Amino acid sequence: MTTIAQEPPLVRRRRRWDVLPYWLILPTVVYLGLFFVWPMIQGFGLALRDESGNWTFSAIETMWNDAAFPEAMSFTFLLILVIVPIQFVLAFGMALLLNARLRGGGLLLYVFLLPLAISDLAAGIAWSAIFTERGYLNTILEGVGVIDVPFIFLDPPSTTQLVIVVAAAEVWRSTTFMMVILFAGLQGIPKDYLEASEVFGAGFFQRVRHVILPMLKPSIQVALLLRLIFAFEVFAVVIALTGSGATVLAAEAYKWQVTNENEHVAAAYSIVILGLSLLAAAVVLLVLRTPRERRLR
Repeated sequence: MTTIAQEPPLVRRRRRWDVLPYWLILPTVVYLGLFFVWPMIQGFGLALRDESGNWTFSAIETMWNDAAFPEAMSFTFLLILVIVPIQFVLAFGMALLLNARLRGGGLLLYVFLLPLAISDLAAGIAWSAIFTERGYLNTILEGVGVIDVPFIFLDPPSTTQLVIVVAAAEVWRSTTFMMVILFAGLQGIPKDYLEASEVFGAGFFQRVRHVILPMLKPSIQVALLLRLIFAFEVFAVVIALTGSGATVLAAEAYKWQVTNENEHVAAAYSIVILGLSLLAAAVVLLVLRTPRERRLR
């Protein structure tokens, strides 16, 4: 009888613990719903309705026929193809360097983190002062006799030069973001695995390939996932460096919202950015699946 009398309170207590995780994530779910899901639904509504509230594809057709749309799409993809691989290699190297716990590593970490404290626009303005015709880079090159006349780095007709200039600024500004994620992942790799591989004669690159990279895959997923999403939203650096010489999808959304005062076409551009971000996220999650995720399938 005593056991029977004690079972209901124990069952109730266990049920409370079972629902505790859902209560803990409830604030996050409410926050995402209010500030992400609901604005996204409103954005779809703006893109698929006209000024009278009628359902239509006119805003999407206007965006599709916009002369700047293919240019913005191609420049955005060019930036991503250049920036993301370079940033990943640099961020991984920086994370390995910090994880080696060299003397002065704390100062090195501080130096690496400095670009994160600078806004996109401020970084674009700073790099504009470097690459302009009378900027710091041309002044230095002329001073050491490398060039006789200033080189035009920000040449609007040259897409290649503009991509290189913007990529340089973006790599400097946001590589640390990926480095922080990868460095945190390296901290979670047990030293026993690395020591065991070293005992069995594995060199540095063998340890990186066969031990570190496989165990770092979840962190690589997160780093690439977030970087790709942010790369589709790059805006201020491009405007500060190129002016009207180049454009990206986020810049066109801003132009239609502020300059042209057409929120419907701006919302259509936003939907394109969202769709491309989700597609990139799906590719990263599919390609970089962990063994556990493969088993779950």
